[in-house]
Order: sequence, then C-alpha cells, then structure tokens
Amino acid sequence: MATLMAVNVGMPHDVPWHGRTVHTGVYKQTVAGPQMVRRLNIDGDGQGDLGGHGGEQRAVLVYQADSYLFWAKELGRDDLAPGHFGENFTVDGLPDDEVCIGDRYRIGGALFEVTQPRVTCYRVGLRMGEPQMAALLVAHHRPGFYLRVIEEGQVEAGQEIVKVSTGPEAMTVEEIDRVLYLPGHTREQVERALRIPALSPGWQGSMQTLLDQADCDAADGSSGSAGLNKAATAPPPSWPGFRPLTVTRIQPESRSVFSLSLAAADGSLPTALPGQFLTVKVPLETDVPPLIRSYSLSGEPGTGTYRISIKVEPHGAASNELRAHIRVGDTLEAAAPRGTFCLSKGDNPVVLLSAGVGVTPVLAMLHALARDRSPRQVWWLHAAHDSTEHPFAQESHDLIEGLANARSSIFYSKPSDADRRGVDYTEAGRLSTNRILGLSLPTDADAYLCGPVGFMNSTTTALVDAGLETSRVHTEIFGAGPSLTPGVKGSSTAPAPHQPAGPVGTGPSVSFARSGLTVPWNNSQDSLLELAEACDVPVQWSCRTGVCHTCELALMSGTVAYSPDPVEPPAQGNILICCSRPTEGVVLDL
Repeated sequence: MATLMAVNVGMPHDVPWHGRTVHTGVYKQTVAGPQMVRRLNIDGDGQGDLGGHGGEQRAVLVYQADSYLFWAKELGRDDLAPGHFGENFTVDGLPDDEVCIGDRYRIGGALFEVTQPRVTCYRVGLRMGEPQMAALLVAHHRPGFYLRVIEEGQVEAGQEIVKVSTGPEAMTVEEIDRVLYLPGHTREQVERALRIPALSPGWQGSMQTLLDQADCDAADGSSGSAGLNKAATAPPPSWPGFRPLTVTRIQPESRSVFSLSLAAADGSLPTALPGQFLTVKVPLETDVPPLIRSYSLSGEPGTGTYRISIKVEPHGAASNELRAHIRVGDTLEAAAPRGTFCLSKGDNPVVLLSAGVGVTPVLAMLHALARDRSPRQVWWLHAAHDSTEHPFAQESHDLIEGLANARSSIFYSKPSDADRRGVDYTEAGRLSTNRILGLSLPTDADAYLCGPVGFMNSTTTALVDAGLETSRVHTEIFGAGPSLTPGVKGSSTAPAPHQPAGPVGTGPSVSFARSGLTVPWNNSQDSLLELAEACDVPVQWSCRTGVCHTCELALMSGTVAYSPDPVEPPAQGNILICCSRPTEGVVLDL
C-alpha cells in the first residue's frame, strides 16, 4: 500500500538568478498535521507561474521517495529532503512506470485524479542547484506527476493512498512522458493518449498536434518535438544556407509598398507553401556586412518565381536601401522559404484577415485558393488607411471574383475624397470588434491574421468572441515575436535589440534576422540563448537544457554544436538555442 510520507507547501517569492529575479513557488517546506486540499491548491501553497504550473489540472505535484534515493546516488547528494523537487506530496510507492493517467486515489478525506506528468522547466534545476536537472528527469524517466482534486478534503502525512480506479487505456506517466519528450512513439500511443478524458487540455493539444503530424503515420520513430513547439512542424528547408536569386521585376503596389520578383538562374525554385516568408541579404557598400531581413511571399505559389513585398518605413535601413538601389538583373542572396503560418488543407471556411502590408502572406493564400478553384467559403477582410495605402487592391479583387464562394469587405480608416464607397472600399472606419461580430463569420472557419500586433490581438479576441475556437485563429508577426521567459520578473517595456555590453566578441557572426541585428559570438556566453538575452532580443524558453523545445527555431544558415546534447534533436533545419553554440557564422529566425 502506497503512503503519503510528507506534505510540502510554499508561497511564491523572489529568487535571484543569473543577474535577474525569478518569482517562483518551487521552494516547498514540509508541514505537519492535517492540511486542507482545495480545488486549486493545498492551503498555504501557491505557484509563481500559472502558465506552466498550478491550476485545476495541476493542483498537486507528486514525487516519489524511490526517486529521492535514485537521485541521491546519481548526484552524490546527501542533503535531499521532502519538497526538494518542488513537489507537494512526497510518497512511498506510486512509481511513474505504474501510475496511469486517469488513475484515481483517495488520501484521507480527499479524492484525486492523475492528469499529466510534471512539465520539466529550469526552476527545478534552480531549486536543486543542478542546471541540467530538467533534462535528467526526462532522460532517467522520473518526472513525477500532477493530480486534479476531485473531492476537497484534509490529508496528513502517514495516511495510506488507496487506489479507487484505473484510468482508461492504462497509459503510465512514464509512457506518455516518453511520447512527448523522446523519439520513437507510435501513432497507436498517441491515439491511446487522446482517448483518456483525464489527460490535461495542454497535453491533449500536444497529442493532437502529434497526430496531425505527417510522419505520425509511420509505425515507429516519430518525433515528439512537434507536440512541444510549432516550429518543429514546419517542412524542412528546400536548400541549406543562402543561394543567389535574380531580380526579374520590380513593381510598386501602393505609396509605401513595392514588390520584387526573384528567379533562380537554372529555373529551379521549389514551390513555397502559401503564407511562408523568404529571408534575404540586403547588400550594402563594399566591406560592410549585408542587412538580413525576412519578407512574406505574396505571389502565387508554384510559378517558378518568388515575389516578396516590402513596406518602406521612414527609418527602415533595408527597405530604403532596396528601394533606392535594387534594379532588375541584380542578385539577392536568399534562404529557403520558411514558416508555419501556412494555409491548411480542408473544405471548411477560410477567413483571410489583414491590415496594411500584413496582406502579403494572406494574399499568397488567396492566390492558392484561386489557382485551385477552391469551393471553400472564403472571407477576405482587409483594413487600410485609404486607396493610396491599399496594396494589391485590384489583384485581390480579381482573385475573389474568380472564386465561387468568396466575399470581401474592405475598411478604410480615413478614405480620401477620391475614394469611392462600394467600389474602392466597403465601409469607412477601422475593422473593429463590433464589425467582426456583425459579419456572422462561420464558427468552423480557420482564420489567418497578419498586421500590427495590436490589430492582431484585438482581432483575435473578436474572432473568439464570434465563436471561433482559439486553435483555429492563426497569426503571423512581422519582426521579432513575443518573449516567453517564465517566472522572470522584468520591466513592462523591453529595450530594442542592441549590441551586447562588455568586450566585443571575436567568434563567428550571429545574425538575428527578425530583430535586424548581427553580433560577433563571445565565448563568455554559454549558449545562443544567453547571447540573445544579452542583446535583449526577444526569446522563448522554459527548460534551458534541451528538453522542452520551447526555444526551437529555424537556422537559416551556418552550423552549431550542442552542450548538452538535446534529449531529442530538433526538426531538420531547426536548432535549440538554449544549449547550442555557433561553429561558424549563423543566421537565426529570431
């Protein structure tokens, strides 16, 4: 019979870490006597980062005494005491390779249900003083697990843990942890996981992503990283590094937007997916490194040429350089098309929604739908200032006219006297939440949004309010994406990316393509992630040890070395920046 050995609680507090401050509840203390367990927490307990821990599905964290013995020997430690791994319940019994997702247990006056394995993050390493701890938990198959509280009640150390029922599919904590974090899962395992009602929504979403993955049809050997980071689902790049492409046409599209058509000398350009982007090197004067920028592909896929469309910003170094000096016949170095913001196959309705130059990737999607004479319902919604700032107005109109089930609404925030309502635009004013709600969009549609961040945030909220599931709203951001630095406290406004402080590095160049920054590598940093942080380049991470793939992103060119090696390698053409260092000049989609 399993036994509750200790109950451990602790409220979040600030902890210094790498020159920053982390707000965390990973530090737990053992408490004596009866303790009240409620739906979200044990009394006296809390979590610092509710995005990764806590909540109804992760109310109580369990870790086993047997694992304490294992780690004491493995790490050569004699100081490990209950709560050291951040768990609420230290138990004798309930090993990860026997406990199943959906199992129910009664302890004292409370009833619990197993919902998921522990999500490994850097904070367990912070608490343990072992930076690699997150990776070690997965590699040695000892994650521990979370409980949902079915019936609130009091518990106390020394009480027996009584199993009430076994979860459907009898899938152990260890097995499902392997499916997500390690290579070699099967489709049958993923389908089994999805049949477990008790599995937490976050893990259900990851399993569904794995099921949707193209190579999940294979019997064995499938990657789990696609369930962890969307970057892993992108198709591999069509060619490594950069290759020369020739400018074959330059076309103005509006007062501030122009397009470049690019072709290969040998006529061989792989077909890009509608919605992807192209990263190019913008040449400057001799002996000056080129600028590296990414632009969405706006033309029809599969024509043998690529069309990128560029907005000229008043202080945009690359856009002004291209407009002033690029000519037909010139050459631009380009990386292969990339990106996961792509039109999905299916027969359900499609909403293509954009503002300003954000029209470019969704225009490529409209081209693909028109080329295929798609019978799908298509909603084309675009917001612009007026007709002079409305790129591709006639082109998009003609494409919509060629589709059987397409409709269009154009919104000008400040139409000029020359702009004709009903001809150039549909309505005056901004594309507001109320207007989106008034369109009666089909709730089974997939929506694709591109434009300024504020526009996409408000529009996403409006679409969800209109009945679309959040998973059906897809967004593309120009420039650097949002940061994800769980638990780290900082100012609400981050500084713009910049050269790192301290001595100038002497290593290979590191280019952050989305941030428009190139810096030399400095061996004072242990990883590309640390270099990005030193430059205030927005980054996303969680484990910092090559486990969770939160930091996975596209490597446009160059090579890296890993230390430590990832638990599972990233997808082809991608890297994990949390545990890699450049071995030559690299260009990152960051």
